[in-house]
Amino acid sequence: MAHEHKLEIFRGLWKFKSNTQKIWGVLAFLTFVTAVEVVLGIYKPEILMHTWIDPFKGGFFATIGNIILSPFVYMKPLNLIFILLTIVKAYYITWDFMHMRDETKGLRRSVVWTGVFLICYLIFILLQEGGYVFSVYNAEDALITRDF
Repeated sequence: MAHEHKLEIFRGLWKFKSNTQKIWGVLAFLTFVTAVEVVLGIYKPEILMHTWIDPFKGGFFATIGNIILSPFVYMKPLNLIFILLTIVKAYYITWDFMHMRDETKGLRRSVVWTGVFLICYLIFILLQEGGYVFSVYNAEDALITRDF
């Protein structure tokens, strides 16, 4: 790669004079996002610990709505914030530290969209299986009563 790297982040809002300054700028941004995650994880604000919308009750359309909305809408907002901040960090690590910004459009899309798809799939599977495990452990006739 004999051409120059782009020296801005956030679509040109922050511009740097050298690659070293850009690396430190991205590192500062990632440190800030990580600090926000750590503070939220330690203090766990009460307003973010309860779902904002309850599942719909009764009928065919309520069942369809619950199936469609359950992975995201009925999740605790704190979990959703953690997921979004993790995706932001992964994006900036790939985009700036791995110089994906300087590659061709096809390569960027194949790498980024594959990762996005796999992350979304992993989140969906973890939420679905976590809900099942929770229902097995907390059912009235549960054979397993160990609290993990």
